[in-house]
Amino acid sequence: MSNKGSVSHMSQSIESIYERYHPLAAPAVPDAVVIRPAREADAPALHDLAELDSAAPLTGDVLVALVDGRPWAALSLDDGRVVADPFRPTAAAVELLRLRVEQLRAAQRRADRVRALGLRLRLRARRARA
Repeated sequence: MSNKGSVSHMSQSIESIYERYHPLAAPAVPDAVVIRPAREADAPALHDLAELDSAAPLTGDVLVALVDGRPWAALSLDDGRVVADPFRPTAAAVELLRLRVEQLRAAQRRADRVRALGLRLRLRARRARA
């Protein structure tokens, strides 16, 4: 009996495991979406995005959804309007933008409550000293 077949099979198994678990062998994440605040440098791209969507450009604070470094969608924090590339599947990116807005607003509400509580405690402390 020859070991030649089992060695070949073992070699293929090792290669398969290497490809699945080695960090450098892992494929890049396809269509990763980055959500971030728009910057001044994004203004031309956001203007183009609004034109593609046949919409007025967004104003004020804006969140942008980028895929492969390109803006696919953007959401105004001031009025909630959205512009998105009509030639791309942007529904998930828009949903992520809306989710991020909810997260930011919830964090702001918590911060406001903490500030209000701190103010009330300071007032009580002053009254107690007076």
